[in-house]
Amino acid sequence: MEQTINDVFKNRAERYENRTAVEKKNNGAWDSVSWRQYYESARSVGLALHALGITKGDRVAILSENRLEWLFTDMGSLGAGAVVVPIYTTLTSDEVGYVLDNAGAKAIVVEDRSQRDKVLACLKDLPNLEQIIVMDNGEAGDGGETMDRVMGFQDLCELGRQKQAASPDLFQGLSQAVEPGDLATIVYTSGTTGVPKGAMITHKNIMAVMHSLSSVKPQYCYDTDQVVPFLPLSHVYERMTDHFFGMYTGVTASFAESILEFARDVKEKRPHVIQAVPRVCEKVYQKILEQVDQAPPWKQKIFKWGHRIGIEISGLREQKKSISPLLHLKYKLAYFLVFKKLAQALGGRVRWMTASGAPTSREIILFFNAAGITVVEGYGMTECCAPATMSRLDDYRIGTVGQPIPGVDIKLADDGEILIKGDNLFTGYWKMEKATAEAFTQDGYLMSGDIGEFEDGFLKITDRKKDLIITSGGKNIAPQKIEGLFKFDPLFEHVIVIGERRKFLTALLNINLEQAALVAKKQGIPFDQPQKLLEDHRFLDVVAEHMAERNTHLARYETIKRYRIIRHPFSPEGGELTVSLKLKRNVILERHAELIDSMYADLNRGGAKTLAPRYTETEEENP
Repeated sequence: MEQTINDVFKNRAERYENRTAVEKKNNGAWDSVSWRQYYESARSVGLALHALGITKGDRVAILSENRLEWLFTDMGSLGAGAVVVPIYTTLTSDEVGYVLDNAGAKAIVVEDRSQRDKVLACLKDLPNLEQIIVMDNGEAGDGGETMDRVMGFQDLCELGRQKQAASPDLFQGLSQAVEPGDLATIVYTSGTTGVPKGAMITHKNIMAVMHSLSSVKPQYCYDTDQVVPFLPLSHVYERMTDHFFGMYTGVTASFAESILEFARDVKEKRPHVIQAVPRVCEKVYQKILEQVDQAPPWKQKIFKWGHRIGIEISGLREQKKSISPLLHLKYKLAYFLVFKKLAQALGGRVRWMTASGAPTSREIILFFNAAGITVVEGYGMTECCAPATMSRLDDYRIGTVGQPIPGVDIKLADDGEILIKGDNLFTGYWKMEKATAEAFTQDGYLMSGDIGEFEDGFLKITDRKKDLIITSGGKNIAPQKIEGLFKFDPLFEHVIVIGERRKFLTALLNINLEQAALVAKKQGIPFDQPQKLLEDHRFLDVVAEHMAERNTHLARYETIKRYRIIRHPFSPEGGELTVSLKLKRNVILERHAELIDSMYADLNRGGAKTLAPRYTETEEENP
């Protein structure tokens, strides 16, 4: 039985040999490697690092967007017995320096000159860092007196090939010396609530997830499947699913050129599985609604009819109820008229896609299901190697995150906190004994920080323990529920609900500018740039109408009384979103503290608690 991811890699390379293993699109063209070439390239990297003094247990960092070199470095380092430390490319030089120093990394492989310079800027504070390898070989030089510690990736691989020629069995020996309990990777949390913590993940943890997911029937993946990864490999979710589980299953992974080009690359490669996050599903659905909104009235009527039939069919499938011949006939017509376009937009072969990490609207999931694309909801975190629960392809309940995956035990604490135990659990936080002890209960369960409940064995996430809002009136409010309701309106890109220890709820908004332009045209509001609509009182009145309509779906104490529009879009680069497109709530609330306070400023003067019709940030409030 395979006990380390090194075992998996070697066995798959031998089994599939000349079949395409992975490929990456660069400048419009695909760079592909077979399983044999994949293994040989990783072996060269591993042997070269060994020649440079990297030994078992040493830390090797990777600072790069998704590239083939990322994969070669990952598997080569693991094969040499090293511990891989992935770093997000969006981090600043100081943040990169903190991770490298805390991990005690001896080597780092960076993507290009800009990432190299981040490391060079803090190199004097990194006594353990001995080698910097630059993937873009031509950009390794001209860095001054420190250049003796910098080399190009091609030179690294050539060193590894020479080492292989001299010692043909060395890499295999190093790989076999790695044991299940050995550390494989340290994955640093985003640090939005404090100092980043390095979660220590072993080969045993990784293999527990591989064995668990592969034991679920019907199978999630087959070795004939194609996937098109687009989330960053630095994120534990992407690395465990498309990378490690894809390798375990034997799929072909065609890494998209970028998240912006994902739709194009999906149409070209026609994947069977898409590992996505809720925001991707939401944006696809919103785009469809935008197109329908621009269609002639007769097409809108057809869409609404087909949509209604599809939702009904999806609901019956979820409940495992029979479908009448007449309804089945109507669905075939609805699929042809409405849902087939969605399936074709995603390549026409997608069996299922994930929407894990945050709540997803039931109607959106039903819509995808009606198109023949099962939306798999799941739940997990870095500390449990990504998944702890997942929906089954033939047994799911929308609105829940599925059942615990095989080998994982989940129970609820007295206050509803989700507690997790299993071989997939990390071994603790690097150099943080106190934080590690505080993460577990006395009987060894990981305290997730999330609140949940079970429905007939299906886990439902109700909110983050720390994100629950308790108003000054004592009301307990789950903000994610309200935020999800508002995002169902395509006009709202992001919504953050505020109200902790306050008398009522307020919100910060990001407006979807594409949808704003459509709404403005429909309302006859002239504009030259969509961004300027956020300064137009006529458009802001429309926003107020949309806010008021969403409020009608909420209990009185849950309604948004006032709001402010944040004009610049939230993004990972701006620090407001994680790489998996989840809001960094604490970061946003801290940056806009004065703006938030302004919504409560007139309470002592008897200010009304009604929805403000026109509120937008000013340049002074957000320079």
